[in-house]
Amino acid sequence: MDVEYLWDKFHQPLKKFISIRVHDQSIVDDIIQDVFMKIQVHLPNLIDEQKIHGWIYQITRNTIIDFYRKEKSNEKFLNHIHFYDDTAEENFTKEAAACIQSTIKRLPGMYREALELTEIQGLSQKELCEKLGISYSGAKSRVQRGREKLKQLLVGCCHIESDRYGNIINFRVLKK
Repeated sequence: MDVEYLWDKFHQPLKKFISIRVHDQSIVDDIIQDVFMKIQVHLPNLIDEQKIHGWIYQITRNTIIDFYRKEKSNEKFLNHIHFYDDTAEENFTKEAAACIQSTIKRLPGMYREALELTEIQGLSQKELCEKLGISYSGAKSRVQRGREKLKQLLVGCCHIESDRYGNIINFRVLKK
């Protein structure tokens, strides 16, 4: 199996997949190029060609995540994020971001700090462990537990619908 064949077969579906998750078309093109560079580098390591579809989409998801991690400010993140529903207005994005940010502030200190540094400021977990002076596994645990606590808080106050990939397709704060 060669990269040209994979390009012909997966280019358009991947472009659509990325476009749903990243609003800026020039960034979509950059990400798809990164994806195919990774495919070319790692294709010789693929053991089971029957699983090529899932393997390629996992590379794509990871590349999209890497893109968002590189973003240093939350404002840039909000300008590029796209929540599937084409009828969703700017208020939807602002409401979701405001709710998530205010909910992060309700987390216990160590989890709040870990999420603010990794999810909002874009530090990697390796950079987090160095900044906080804790072990790498400790940093990973804080981020993971912080995400779980944030999810529990959000589920308690918000209605969140996601697709089968975990992407937000509908979000609203519940009225109490």
